[in-house]
Amino acid sequence: MSLPPLSDQERAAALKKAAVARTIRSDIKHGLKSGSVTVAAVINAASGEPALGRLKVTDLLEALPGIGKVRATVIMSELGIAPTRRVRGLGIHQRRMLVDYLGQEL
Repeated sequence: MSLPPLSDQERAAALKKAAVARTIRSDIKHGLKSGSVTVAAVINAASGEPALGRLKVTDLLEALPGIGKVRATVIMSELGIAPTRRVRGLGIHQRRMLVDYLGQEL
């Protein structure tokens, strides 16, 4: 399946939309790192913001202080969350377990 050819205007709009989404995800990661944003807040906001819904759960965990690649993998394994799962793909029970595991309020 090939993608349809885009006009220059459509391509520019798509590039701008992608840049905005990357900026949103980057800002959230910085907020998580500094402690000004919680995982529960990101999960709640993901239903209204598609860019947050596309954030990988591993990236979300790795943005937290003290959690690296190994610990994020262990957490996801313990909670039964697939390594490729994105925030929008989490079920209600997975969301609850993740927030409870991290000791936050949903």
